[in-house]
Amino acid sequence: MATTTKLPTQKQLFGHPVGLYILFFTEMWERFSYYGMRAILVLYLVARTTEDNPGLGWTNGEALALYGWYTMLVYVASIPGGWIADKFLGQKKSVLYGGILLVIGHSVLAIEQMWAFYSGLGFIIAGVGMLKPNISTMVGGLYKQGDIRRDKGFTIFYIGINIGAFLSSLIVGTVGEVYGWHYGFGLAGIGMALGLLQYLLGQKYLKHVGNFLGSSEDKVEKEAMNRPLTKVEKDRVIVLFISFALVIIFWGAFEQAGGLMNIYASEKTDRMLSFSLPFIGNEIPASWFQSLNAMFIIFLGTSVAGYWARRKLKGKLSTGLFKMILGLIIMGTGFFFMSAAAVEFNNEGASAMYWLVLAYLFHTVGELCISPVALSYITKLAPLKYASFMMGIYFAMTGFGNKLAGLLGESASEFGEFAVFTGIAVFCIAFGFLVMLFRKKLEALTHGAEDDEHVISPEEA
Repeated sequence: MATTTKLPTQKQLFGHPVGLYILFFTEMWERFSYYGMRAILVLYLVARTTEDNPGLGWTNGEALALYGWYTMLVYVASIPGGWIADKFLGQKKSVLYGGILLVIGHSVLAIEQMWAFYSGLGFIIAGVGMLKPNISTMVGGLYKQGDIRRDKGFTIFYIGINIGAFLSSLIVGTVGEVYGWHYGFGLAGIGMALGLLQYLLGQKYLKHVGNFLGSSEDKVEKEAMNRPLTKVEKDRVIVLFISFALVIIFWGAFEQAGGLMNIYASEKTDRMLSFSLPFIGNEIPASWFQSLNAMFIIFLGTSVAGYWARRKLKGKLSTGLFKMILGLIIMGTGFFFMSAAAVEFNNEGASAMYWLVLAYLFHTVGELCISPVALSYITKLAPLKYASFMMGIYFAMTGFGNKLAGLLGESASEFGEFAVFTGIAVFCIAFGFLVMLFRKKLEALTHGAEDDEHVISPEEA
């Protein structure tokens, strides 16, 4: 159990603790800043220096290489960020310091100098490392053990992430592409400043969550910090590490969105409309396609979470590991649409936009089955004293997946998009079915961590 063992009565809103919505909006603005910058980063790198909106003029391969390293380091930094929280600061203070570093990083990126570009990325890496694993662990800390609302709470939290991503892809993407890349970077910084402000204003709803366990007055929590791990805890850690293999492969494929699929939308997709839109004309900016995933999550998130909760209450198969495996298979299937787009480009010289829309739809359904579920899964299985550290390892695995995404994207210059997209689809589906063969044995090692989940009323919470 990775969360607080005893919780005081919490004020409820829409059937969940109010603290969930404080974290929801904090993460929403953090993701607004991150995904806004991500939506234009590769496009800025590859834009020619002689254009009206000049970039750095890098090759696609060079841009994707930096993208892979940057997105990997952003999430690998979650390991020291989680360790610092567990050992010294607690999750609540770590989120605060991470937010401050992020405001600094995005603000520095607005300066049109190479020193500012690299140092800004450095601040963002450190800031995400401090904020990301700890705010997610705090969400789990809002719920008692066995509360079936936990998975749905993480999905609501995840919707906040994607509202930020959706808005940033449109707003920051448009500002960056149309008015200037550095204006876009600066706008991302303003978003993070808003998130930090509302986090500070909402502290009264988070008093019992994210505090440093070393100074806890709870006897169980104090003992958990000092005693060695039990066999049950060790077995659960083993399951978590095996599930992280799914995470690496999932994000290695999924994060083609910001790299290869982003460039494909820009260079090989027919983005012309038969009518004109305000501010942009009749050509859809490539960065706008980054918003599709977030839009689908906003519309589908609670429905998918509700579907799994109903299955659980009916006694049907709905374990966290099963959902994660299924998510990988569904996401992999989505790449067949990109294979079709590549075939159409080879035959016609351009591919239709609907291939990207369909791919992002399948990627989104897969993501909803694996990403918020994995966050919740960690808070159920991770030992209490390593709660943030294990969350940090999860995000580090996400980072390695991002690096893998960059390497796969770079390989398209040698093998072609069709081979890369089809290869990703086949491998993800095959690996998912392989893990499915061992699912029951792995779930036995969780020692019933999900067996007693039931409805806990707001009065009990």
